[in-house]
Amino acid sequence: MESVKNGINSKVSGATLLVALGIIYGDIGTSPLYVMKAIVGERPISEALVYGGISCVFWTITFLTTFKYIYLTLRADNNGEGGIFSLYALIRKYGKYLVFPTMIGASTLLADGIITPPISVMSAVEGLGNVKGLESIPTIPIVIIILSVLFLFQRFGTHKVGGVFGPAMLVWFTMLSTLGIIQIVKHPAILKALNPIYAFQFLTEYPSGFVLLGGVFLATTGAEALYSDLGHCGRKSIRITWVGVKIALLLNYMGQAAWLMNLGDHAVLDGRNPFFEIMPQWFLITGIMIATSATIIASQAMITGSYTLVNEAINLNFWPRVAVRQPSEIKGQIYIPSVNIMLWIGCIYMVLFFRNSSQMEGAYGLAITITMLITSYLLTFFLIYKLKWNKIIVFALLLLFATIEFTFFLANVHKFPEGGYITILISVFYIFIMYSVYYGRKTTNQFTKFVDLGKYANQLKELSEDKEIPKYSTHLIYLTKANLRHNIEEKVIKSIFTKKPKRADVYWFLHVHRTEEPYTLTYDVSELIDDKVIKVNINVGFRIQPRSELYFKKIVQDLIANKELNLHTRPDGSTKYNSEPDFKFVVIERFLSAENEFTLKENILLNAYFGMKHFGQSDEAAFGLDKSDVVVEFVPLIYHPANKVNLQRIKLEQEKL
Repeated sequence: MESVKNGINSKVSGATLLVALGIIYGDIGTSPLYVMKAIVGERPISEALVYGGISCVFWTITFLTTFKYIYLTLRADNNGEGGIFSLYALIRKYGKYLVFPTMIGASTLLADGIITPPISVMSAVEGLGNVKGLESIPTIPIVIIILSVLFLFQRFGTHKVGGVFGPAMLVWFTMLSTLGIIQIVKHPAILKALNPIYAFQFLTEYPSGFVLLGGVFLATTGAEALYSDLGHCGRKSIRITWVGVKIALLLNYMGQAAWLMNLGDHAVLDGRNPFFEIMPQWFLITGIMIATSATIIASQAMITGSYTLVNEAINLNFWPRVAVRQPSEIKGQIYIPSVNIMLWIGCIYMVLFFRNSSQMEGAYGLAITITMLITSYLLTFFLIYKLKWNKIIVFALLLLFATIEFTFFLANVHKFPEGGYITILISVFYIFIMYSVYYGRKTTNQFTKFVDLGKYANQLKELSEDKEIPKYSTHLIYLTKANLRHNIEEKVIKSIFTKKPKRADVYWFLHVHRTEEPYTLTYDVSELIDDKVIKVNINVGFRIQPRSELYFKKIVQDLIANKELNLHTRPDGSTKYNSEPDFKFVVIERFLSAENEFTLKENILLNAYFGMKHFGQSDEAAFGLDKSDVVVEFVPLIYHPANKVNLQRIKLEQEKL
């Protein structure tokens, strides 16, 4: 399925390949910093351990990263965009309950974003301990400073430094390959480890081989982030660059393994990291600097990916509306202050809690196995309903991936008491947020009653021309959820006619429709009464932050220019003192009525939803409306009205004079 014909997937150049290196492979590309250290630990070196571990790494990267993600999952692009929400948007109509696994997968991916920057940066900075004279240097303050500066600069955007990401990662992968080759030449027999028999023996004969799969899995944790970054440079660029990246990674893994074998049987690492041990002493400082730069780039990719994920969740009604900024004019580049603070606090907590990368390995990997399992499940719907693949083939693939990923999940379960519980708890917190927002929106929508706008057309015309009623505004615009031409919420009609009727020259009903495509921006116009009652639908892609007022004014200008709206022949609300037209937007918000009686579930979820709305971004800000042009009205949501109150009046005895 080549769904994108605008060039994002078809054009490949040196620039796009360099961009792919700088953006796509940050997470998976820095895995050599800690994978072999996690597999070997303090266990005695043996051929079964080293060869078996490398063999498992190779076949894991081949089956999961290369076959599942590079070959299959990248096909599931939504107009060039990837990630679990883009995949969900493509298949949501094919399964009623797909929303729930999607929430879980997105939540675990977000939780993974809190542990990736600390473990990557900490692993690189710890290399300073290998430098003579710096063995006792405190690494925690350095890591905290690096991460804090990184989060501080998010508000300014990454476009100014993004140009160096590609060349920096090219240097990184070149270094990985070179260091690996030097060690492989010293122990060429390590190439035998690519034989799957070593992986089989590792799992079946090595005493703790199954448990060590938790360390093996760290080699592919960045595959999910790789899919999420699809929109930055396109499928073809990713597939081409992956060939070189995979070779560089494997060369370095095998180089570390060769160095381990040269230590001799029964030797132990004693806290050393094979990644830094294979560096010549004269190159160590330079290597550490290159590694730190690579981990900063990897962290940046995870932070940006978290912004994108939350922004998509907001637009798909899975996350409370929060402020979203665009620090530059580059398409898709966003900054979410609340998420930035949340990630910064989470990362610093991880550093202070675990204190070294070895301890962090215990928390890393467990949550992302859940994301991968869910992606496999969602992918089957895409292959069956979108690509029209044979169901037997699809189910066979699902069984293959699910078996591998569930095996890794079981192998990672032992990490739960070692720190894995932290990322799981964070995931549960995110799931609660997403489900509360989803449930709250679904509930409020159930109590939204629509009426036929046509029945009120004559009344609107009569009110508009009634000079006895003070004019409320020249243009009165209501934001509506009704996407059908003749529908409107009953609460909107009540707002216009009840209490103090709102007279206007033109009544506009504006519906902002979030599309399943990422960057749609179109509109259509229906006039129920010429120049009097007008319905406008604006279609906005789920990755675009709406600017409804800006869009609306542009639409009015287009209508006037095309002489479809007769404001070119009569006043539009402007005066000789003010050239701006007279616009007034009305936003109607619900609040939870005190008259409700809830079950425990309803009480928790609905109060959480309305509580998050209170602390989140207002509707007018979320839709891009200027406060000076907006009136907010509140109506109660009576979900379960209280039972009939048995209230009796009693007569008071009259006091005797």
